[in-house]
Amino acid sequence: MTMPPPVLPGTDAVAASPRRPLRLPVAAALAVAAGAALLLALPPYDLWWLSPAGVALLAAAVHRRRLRAGFGLGLLAGLVLFVPLLDWTRIAAGWLPWVILSVFQALYLALAGLAGAWLSPLIDRWRVLWPLLAGLVWTTQEFLRGRAPFGGFPWGRLAFSQGDAPMLRLAAYGGAPLVTFAVAVAGGALVALAWRRFQGCGLPAAAGFAVTAATLIAAPAALPLTEPGGPVTTVAIVQGNVPRLGLDFNAQRRAVLDNHVNATKALAADVAAGRQRQPGVVVWPENSSDIDPLRNADAAGLIQSAADAIKAPILVGTLQRTDVPGDIYNVGILWRPGSGPDHPQQYAKRHPVPFAEYMPMRSVARLVSEKVDLVRNMLGGERPGVIDTGAGILGDVICFEVAYDGIVRDTVDGGAQLLTVQTNNATFNEAEARQQLAMVRLRAVEHGREALMVSTVGVSGFVDAQGTVHGSTGFNTAAVVVRDMSLEGPRTLATRSGLWPEAAIVFGTVVALAGAALLRRRRATIDRVIDDSDGVTVSEAR
Repeated sequence: MTMPPPVLPGTDAVAASPRRPLRLPVAAALAVAAGAALLLALPPYDLWWLSPAGVALLAAAVHRRRLRAGFGLGLLAGLVLFVPLLDWTRIAAGWLPWVILSVFQALYLALAGLAGAWLSPLIDRWRVLWPLLAGLVWTTQEFLRGRAPFGGFPWGRLAFSQGDAPMLRLAAYGGAPLVTFAVAVAGGALVALAWRRFQGCGLPAAAGFAVTAATLIAAPAALPLTEPGGPVTTVAIVQGNVPRLGLDFNAQRRAVLDNHVNATKALAADVAAGRQRQPGVVVWPENSSDIDPLRNADAAGLIQSAADAIKAPILVGTLQRTDVPGDIYNVGILWRPGSGPDHPQQYAKRHPVPFAEYMPMRSVARLVSEKVDLVRNMLGGERPGVIDTGAGILGDVICFEVAYDGIVRDTVDGGAQLLTVQTNNATFNEAEARQQLAMVRLRAVEHGREALMVSTVGVSGFVDAQGTVHGSTGFNTAAVVVRDMSLEGPRTLATRSGLWPEAAIVFGTVVALAGAALLRRRRATIDRVIDDSDGVTVSEAR
């Protein structure tokens, strides 16, 4: 008669009993479903409620698996998410850089899958920890993805899917990291609740998981947000459009400048006729003048004529050449009526995009694509984009910089009253533009500031401090939108706390991973004892 293995003092039946993961085909299907859910939660689909479901599906897929299987399942989910999400990058860069970027982003979800598998012993021992651990892993994955390598690329964060969700309000209390954490905790609660079907879980615990998920998803709607008040300024955004979308955008730079000049003069005519309000400041998009107006008298004259006509300063997006051939800055510079460029009131983009605006490891990259040498060397600026227009202080960020927490926060810490995102989507598509606008919505709530995004081709629009979009324009069309914006916004808890919420979450993840290591070591000792159980003593097991 075969005797069952002994249960030693200090262990429990659960530790000594086999616990199996889901069958691999089922786990793979769940990983694919997870990636699809995370994709559909983001713009342009905006099915925000699928974000917790995506977290739950991947957590179920990797639970109790070997580490390499957890890594592989995470990679599978990441590819399903990032390959279609970043499809717009191939328009400018071609298919190979698109695939490389997508795979590299997916590797971070692979690490999240590995971490989920590694933490399985903790979850098996204390099921109540599953929601917390899911939140820690996902937020830490985004922390790493937004910083490495070359400054990171934090596209597709869970927080950016919550534009229409109650959880968006959490941004005012802990920024994008807290929103991601809450979404992932809700997902962890969902998987813990669903796992009850496969492993025993008492009714009180199941009810607790259900309440946790429901509370995190719905209750933030009741959180108060302080609306900006005080003085109001009138702001106009000019979306001049381009003659043709695509890679030849730069060859059209004079036509693009003309479009923005003419649209501004048409606005001036409407103001003079009483059909439109007089703006205190006008904002043009990134690359609205790819002809450097500080070195080209014709471009300077055109911009000056527009500023004089509208009788307001214009924030112009342009490229500034240097004395070194090929070196440029991507800047927003304030152009005043009557006096021209206000040199102290300009912002140089601090985070140029690697492999698109500058080429790290150019000699190595040349082996991948012969187009490497078409990429100029864009230099990074050194100070936050705080621009005093006289009608209000703008917190300017350029294009992809809106995805980076610190770059936006620095402008508010520097005194920005309005958040301004200058961007150029002419070499991308509408999906990319709407993904950026979702980030602007989060930033407005996060910092309690009204915001705007202005693009060469769309989508442009204003966002209030509740995250609601106003005056949204179409894509690949010309448009001018005017809106009154409040200048006095609160310093939210998220602004005041800065990096601390995210740092605390990352520290918690390190503690959890270390705790799982200790528990795994203990389990390995128990397994050895069970294998050699004849004559074993408790002291030997310990």
